[in-house]
Amino acid sequence: MNRNMIFPMRQLFKSFLMIILLLHLAACAVPLENSANDQNNAEEDDKIESAIDLSGKTIGYCTPSLNAPYYQALLQSIKETTEKNGMTFLSADGQDDINKQVAAVEDLITKGVDALLLNPKDPDALVGVTKLAKSADIPVFIIDSSIDPSAEYVTTIQSNNLANGELAGEWLAEKFGKQEMTIALLSGNAGNPVGRTRKQGLLQGITETQLRNLGYINLNIKTQAYTEWSYAGGLKAMEDILVAHSDINVVIAEADVCVLGAIKAIAQAGKTDDILIVAGADGQKEAIKYIMDTDFYGCTAMNSPVQIGKNAVSYAVQYMNGKRDFSKVSFTPPLLITKTNAAQFYDPNALF
Repeated sequence: MNRNMIFPMRQLFKSFLMIILLLHLAACAVPLENSANDQNNAEEDDKIESAIDLSGKTIGYCTPSLNAPYYQALLQSIKETTEKNGMTFLSADGQDDINKQVAAVEDLITKGVDALLLNPKDPDALVGVTKLAKSADIPVFIIDSSIDPSAEYVTTIQSNNLANGELAGEWLAEKFGKQEMTIALLSGNAGNPVGRTRKQGLLQGITETQLRNLGYINLNIKTQAYTEWSYAGGLKAMEDILVAHSDINVVIAEADVCVLGAIKAIAQAGKTDDILIVAGADGQKEAIKYIMDTDFYGCTAMNSPVQIGKNAVSYAVQYMNGKRDFSKVSFTPPLLITKTNAAQFYDPNALF
């Protein structure tokens, strides 16, 4: 090789390395920029468009209870969204008691809130206070749960409980195929309209899939038990079920919270390899972790308290701005969480 060519080639090589280094540094800088943009976008997502000044407005929210992570996360979402949009937030806790929730709502009405967000413990007992709010020109938005149609309210904001239940039921029927299912059903509390709709979705999903795939229905539900939407209730219900029905190989639940406590009873009975769990809702972080790490928790469906809280405040602001043509029910999109997608929805730091 001509020695006169060595130096230029060395320079060319150094230049090439410098270009690669600069490109690498530029690439490393992108995530930081994107991260900042993501944070800004998240803050922008919480901003609600309003033609009126919201600074003097007050949002009132009454929860049926704060004894479950879901209720806590929902309250936090409503509070943060309200305050990020310059409004005042007032909250009241029904303390898992119908009479106390009625009194709590009446107190919010007396304080003169501009919009009332209500999560009823009972679909009938809160009808009267919605009419009281109507007489005070306070719009009522029902969130998460449901209320009797005779109530005075603008819209109900909740997850699509029927569609979510159907997705979970379909998954279960596909999983078992022709294999015999012996099912225990864990419900929240008797007469709850949301629980009833989730249950309906689960059963529809199972039976429709069996008819489509097998040409017949094989739905063997041995028992139903109520958990009062609590870990302790789920544990007690499952202990009783396993004593009376040792042949159970499937547990379907109206919510993750109904079955999370039941897992302890299943484990103590040495049956985690014999029982498959399917929930019609919620996407609670503990349930998602089980779905990721085990084979006995098959699936759940998304019921995001964060999104429901944001939507509820957004609709209240839209009402303040003059909108009146609301649908009677406003759903968040149905979504099934299984082992294939669970990791993308798992947040160990989330309240729920």
